[in-house]
Amino acid sequence: MPQLLGKQVGPTGFGLMGFTWRPNPVPQEQAIATMRSALSQGLNFWNGGEFYGQPPYNSPVLLERYFAQYPEDAEKVIISIKGCCGPDGTKPDGSATEVRRSLDAVIKQLNGRKKLDIFEAARRDPKVDMEETFGVMQREYIDKGLLGGISLSEVSAETIHKAVKAAKVVAVEVELSLFSTDVLSNGVAAACKEYGIPLILTGQVKRREDLAKFPMLLHFPRFSEENFDINLQLARQVEEMAKKKGCTSAQLAISWTRCLTRRPGMPEIIPIPGATTVERVNENAVFVELTDQEMDEIDATLAKFEVKGERYPAHVPMNT
Repeated sequence: MPQLLGKQVGPTGFGLMGFTWRPNPVPQEQAIATMRSALSQGLNFWNGGEFYGQPPYNSPVLLERYFAQYPEDAEKVIISIKGCCGPDGTKPDGSATEVRRSLDAVIKQLNGRKKLDIFEAARRDPKVDMEETFGVMQREYIDKGLLGGISLSEVSAETIHKAVKAAKVVAVEVELSLFSTDVLSNGVAAACKEYGIPLILTGQVKRREDLAKFPMLLHFPRFSEENFDINLQLARQVEEMAKKKGCTSAQLAISWTRCLTRRPGMPEIIPIPGATTVERVNENAVFVELTDQEMDEIDATLAKFEVKGERYPAHVPMNT
């Protein structure tokens, strides 16, 4: 079982973004029931963001309300929150001023219900030395017991190599999915393996109609009308493979990322699929063991397929 901050966490985590980062947030009662179900399934690493929703109702606010209702769960869960992009998440800012603003806002929103275990700047700010960003986190928050550890988000291998010299990095969050395998070959996974850092994986939208729930994603090149149908071909191939295994496409995709961990040179990998219903949490929690031959078959499929479109619009930094 993987560990974060010396605590055991489930091999699959849980993404909170879908509850609040949408025009019509999920009803609080439904969100809390879904979170409760995730914990019952062993999905006890929860990942959210300060800017996943507006300040009155974002990930930290939802977490505060959950732990107000279930205070006994506070010690059972490890939480990681992204910030340092302003309250609306539009501009990476690693300055000492923004680090303090963002961390203070998140800690205040948690309202003492739960310690902030892990904090991550959503993107590296190239205008600010990492020593400044991490220095504030370490001296003013970690050393004072207000924060457990530091994670990196959407970074390059070069940044990981530099960051471990400036701070104790406990996790690295990037996208790794059947649609996006770059981190397996660009040095990011290798760097995490070198330093014993778990790799936290974000999820993926599989149907264009799903984008109605998250209209901001319509501006992402990969989900554009001209690209999405092409990329959907891969999803259909995954569906066929899932049918042979007697599982859903989501279960196959999540299990594929977990099975990568056993390959030589791979770090501990923790996928964090999001879900907004109990039914979807229960689906995502099912692990499907894939043989080496089946993993090779997936490799062969991916090798023949070229995903169309970048993951983010041009103005959004990647591999920072």
